[in-house]
Amino acid sequence: MFLSTWTKALLSSVLCAMCLIGHEAWAASAQQQLQGFVSQVRAATGKFSQYTVGTLGQTKPAQSGQFAFERPGRFKWDVLKPYAQQIVSDGQQLFQFDPDLNQVTVRKVDQAIGASPAAILFGSGSLEQSFTVTALQDKDGLSWLRAKPRNGEAGFVHVDLGFLSGLPARIILLDAFGQSTHIELSAIVPNPGLAAEVFRFVPPPGADVVRMQ
Repeated sequence: MFLSTWTKALLSSVLCAMCLIGHEAWAASAQQQLQGFVSQVRAATGKFSQYTVGTLGQTKPAQSGQFAFERPGRFKWDVLKPYAQQIVSDGQQLFQFDPDLNQVTVRKVDQAIGASPAAILFGSGSLEQSFTVTALQDKDGLSWLRAKPRNGEAGFVHVDLGFLSGLPARIILLDAFGQSTHIELSAIVPNPGLAAEVFRFVPPPGADVVRMQ
């Protein structure tokens, strides 16, 4: 996720959003806002922009696109610029499609997501089972928390989530190689009516399909 390919594509290292708005959302801690997000927002659509900072401080080219998700475990993450790439989960399998290579990589969802940022944003289980969640100081006008995977083989060190008025607004993921991926979320629409076809992926004709065990 976030699984190395998820980290590169994303998070590609997640996503998403909603609507607890109201006076209490302004005063709620980041943990409370996350709990409300997980329990009250069953689906959402939105846009994202992201960039990665390397271990020496170099910034890789920014990416942008759109996403959709529906709990538990169904999501679509479309990178549109500067090049196309797509990750789709139908709840059973996760498909990663690279149009330039015309290649599709397929994994089981439980293997691909596991203890990843995707599990925080798209899952429906107890976070405490897979993560240690702690509060951070407010910064940049956002309320922050940090989730550290309990499993040392998760592939990332921790993920910081910034909330504003009950909405996830920023994600910063530190991976096991010392790189950080920064994701901004915007234009979020909570609990829209999403057709099942949104999360259905059919490999294009002639695509090389690689199934991971």
